[in-house]
Amino acid sequence: MDSQCLQCHMGRALDTARSLGTEEQATVFARELMQLYLSAPGVSSPNFGPGVAALLEKHYGLDKDRYREEKRFSNAFVMERLDTIERQVGSTEDPVLAALKFAIMGNYLDFSALQGKVSFEALDNMLAQALDMKLDMVCYRSLCADLEKGRRLLYLTDNAGEIVFDRVLAQQLQKRYPHLQILFCVRGGPVSNDATRTDAAEIGLPFPVIDNGNTVGGTELSLLSEEARQALENADVVIAKGMGNTETLYGCPYNVYYAFLVKCPRFQRKFGKPLFTPMLVK
Repeated sequence: MDSQCLQCHMGRALDTARSLGTEEQATVFARELMQLYLSAPGVSSPNFGPGVAALLEKHYGLDKDRYREEKRFSNAFVMERLDTIERQVGSTEDPVLAALKFAIMGNYLDFSALQGKVSFEALDNMLAQALDMKLDMVCYRSLCADLEKGRRLLYLTDNAGEIVFDRVLAQQLQKRYPHLQILFCVRGGPVSNDATRTDAAEIGLPFPVIDNGNTVGGTELSLLSEEARQALENADVVIAKGMGNTETLYGCPYNVYYAFLVKCPRFQRKFGKPLFTPMLVK
């Protein structure tokens, strides 16, 4: 976290606290929040998620699974459009590329980073234009080449709702690369509106699913369960969806392809791209 990232992270937590109680309560909360940041310098933003959630529960009784209804609605919203999306994808010259575009567009469903600004009407408009998305085709061809020669793909998911688009992409990958063993990894428990085993079951994900063994909104290597750690080490290719997975993994030694929308000033600066730019990065 740099200073602007810290300011943003703290600001979102304090906005939530102020909406739940008095200014005096928020001040007490803020002091403990600052201690939380001081206790773990040098880590990325998602690492603080469980600690912030614990403080909000302690001071305000806020449910750690408070996005439960938003997650259900997101899953249902995209499932209602699944047949249409699959037809659109299947009618293109390159269904894998088309499915990848929809999967990246689905990264918009982020109730944490966008702080109440998620609009399903806006998502519908974005989906109508998904196939016009411009991606780094050199990176895409590299991904395809790695999948062609690889045997194991680990798919690190991000948000509920978004996971339906991930399902479409994985199914297209399975069609093109029938030799590929595809394994999905979700979060180990409630964190923001991130996908868990419950969401994977809810949308009928037809692939094996594991979880990362923790409630960090990313893939923090030091906190992974043994099952998730082995899956990561054994994977020939990793697809990592969303900014949280990018923040926690970027620069790691694994063969990771990051797929996300730019949704914060930190990522705008890092990649030199405007807000909501779709990204495919190795």
